Amino acid sequence: MSEIGSQSATWNAPAPDADGPKLAAGAWDLVTVPVRQGLEAVDILRRGATPAVGPVVHDGACDTLGFLVPPGTAAAWDMPGSACTGTSGRGFRLPELPELPEPAGDAPRPTGWLLPPGDTDPVTDPAVLRKALGEAARLIEAADGCH
Repeated sequence: MSEIGSQSATWNAPAPDADGPKLAAGAWDLVTVPVRQGLEAVDILRRGATPAVGPVVHDGACDTLGFLVPPGTAAAWDMPGSACTGTSGRGFRLPELPELPEPAGDAPRPTGWLLPPGDTDPVTDPAVLRKALGEAARLIEAADGCH
């Protein structure tokens, strides 16, 4: 996902309110996880009593997903099997990616949004994400053990 952090464009975050963690324009940390666990976590977060998932990006090979979380999350992130890239409050600058057509044949997919900004909460709450990732890991382990 390193290519994501090197983009120079940015999107403007919605104005903050008191409903949950919000971010300043362009300021967030990025939690990356293997795609299978990430997709399970997205489903868990979207099925909850209160859907609580922010923007999610995928890498071009669809090997990892990245969840935007509030800046400063990396300082306390300790979830095995994931990484949180901190930005010291500077934030990543991500492009507002257009809808891209599926590549032909074996061409690599470009990096893009799984859940784009504006269609979701501004960021994912780290405590809620940690719980969903743990549940996703348990579901995957159970499914893989049923051979």
